[in-house]
Amino acid sequence: MNSPAAQTDRHPLAVQHPELDDASIRLLVETFYGRAREDALIGPIFNRAVADWDEHIDRISDFWSSMFLKTGRYNGAPMRPHLALSLQGAHFDRWLQLFEATARELFAPDLADLFIIRARRIADSFEMGIASTRGELMRPRHSV
Repeated sequence: MNSPAAQTDRHPLAVQHPELDDASIRLLVETFYGRAREDALIGPIFNRAVADWDEHIDRISDFWSSMFLKTGRYNGAPMRPHLALSLQGAHFDRWLQLFEATARELFAPDLADLFIIRARRIADSFEMGIASTRGELMRPRHSV
């Protein structure tokens, strides 16, 4: 998906992997959310919360691109919208289950692992942040 010349044009802190570019990130985001929207547990939450799926896919693609490729296209507070949702541990577990399966299906194991490690950290961060707004303390459950 990525040419060697494009690799050298990247930000010096960007993750360097031959399969990682904006197109592969978008494929992951589109495939994952296509599955998540249909999921019995998390689908109803996403479908109530997201009014414009095209905009959401663009925004989340920018989030991952900024994280891995250092594009700087995402600027936002990703925790804030999640605080309004009644998310529980089972929702984070299912999100990760679908995300991990999608990443493993689409990418070589080393690239899938990069996405999965980051997704687990994000899930823990969100889960702990939501718990703290309820006055609860929680330890990370998903990241190493």
